[in-house]
Amino acid sequence: MQIPVDIKAVIDEATNIDEARETPISVSIYMDETAPGDVQAHVRQAFASASVHARVSMVYFPSFPVVAAPEADMAVIVAGLDEHVGRYAADIRAAGVPVMIVTTLPELVAEIAEASGHPVLHDDLVAPAIDDVLALPEEANGVHEPYPLTVDGALSLNKRMGEWVIEACRDKRLAFALAFRFVRKPLSLEAVNATAVQNAGIGLVVILPGADMPIMTLNQAKMLLQIAAAYGQPMAVERVKELAAVVGGAFACRAVARQLVAFVPAFGWAIKAAIGYTGTLAMGRAAVEYFEGDGKIDHLAEVVGRARDKAVMAADSARKQPSVAAAAKAAAAKVGRAASNAAGNVVPVASSMASSAVDAVASAGVVPGPAAKAATNVAHRLSDTVANRFGRGSRA
Repeated sequence: MQIPVDIKAVIDEATNIDEARETPISVSIYMDETAPGDVQAHVRQAFASASVHARVSMVYFPSFPVVAAPEADMAVIVAGLDEHVGRYAADIRAAGVPVMIVTTLPELVAEIAEASGHPVLHDDLVAPAIDDVLALPEEANGVHEPYPLTVDGALSLNKRMGEWVIEACRDKRLAFALAFRFVRKPLSLEAVNATAVQNAGIGLVVILPGADMPIMTLNQAKMLLQIAAAYGQPMAVERVKELAAVVGGAFACRAVARQLVAFVPAFGWAIKAAIGYTGTLAMGRAAVEYFEGDGKIDHLAEVVGRARDKAVMAADSARKQPSVAAAAKAAAAKVGRAASNAAGNVVPVASSMASSAVDAVASAGVVPGPAAKAATNVAHRLSDTVANRFGRGSRA
């Protein structure tokens, strides 16, 4: 089998983990002594690092003054009921340092900061999602703060903290992931979701038969490299079989896509987009969960292969359902009506065809709802690009 991707070139282009490990990072933590003890302990543990290149300083207020450190890459305020939290955050931002306000009292912290004349930025206020903490008893009478840091609540807080870090510290995001475990999963999932959407777009726009596979495979290979890098797992040339598994995945996904296209030929491009999305998503998430369980690079190929096979089998079994053809016919009628109503307006027709076709394969059970939504969003963005290039409302 001729591999359609230069694996060595992909590895050579991958992020240098050793360089990221040696990148110095600095975090200033300001701990409100009135903050609940469990959230204080959680943040201390989250930012504990064995890396000699990660410098973490911690100050407790009001016992000690809060002084912004301009040299820090980021700051964390663990907030309780102190009325100066909003002002401290504003001072730190004024020094050019992004600041995350971590709390299990989000409503109270926001209200106190507002009343003090220094409201906190909504995007900087990080707390567990209310759905991830324990159900509140009726006798609580609506008083639900502070949120209890249950197992699910702690995972939720880690997720939101990690998402904030990779957004606020983009230039050093890999260095932060290597230093602090809670950053790794959000960083990896961002790579997975972005790659899945890219491959959905490739399925929509690539016309030449077979031309989509090398591009999708390259994206999947880079995705695996990014995930491995986030967990500190280097992938050198001698580990080429892990990336070869991605190539095999591309062939498998392409094979089932061909079968589906033959079955519903009018919507081949939408089917390729959906398969490209779901196949990439399944492989990426499997890799993330594998590394989350302290897995090593040695068995990644096996894990990714199983996830890929499940995605392919699910799509292939859906192909045999009679509802696929019925859904396709209904979508074809919808596309026809949209084309007639548009009277030559290219952009609305393209957008409507994308939505109708992807909705068809989704409603037939070929792909799950998230895949359909992502592929439709890509189609809309594509039609917007066409509109910007040729002008909205242009006539054929």
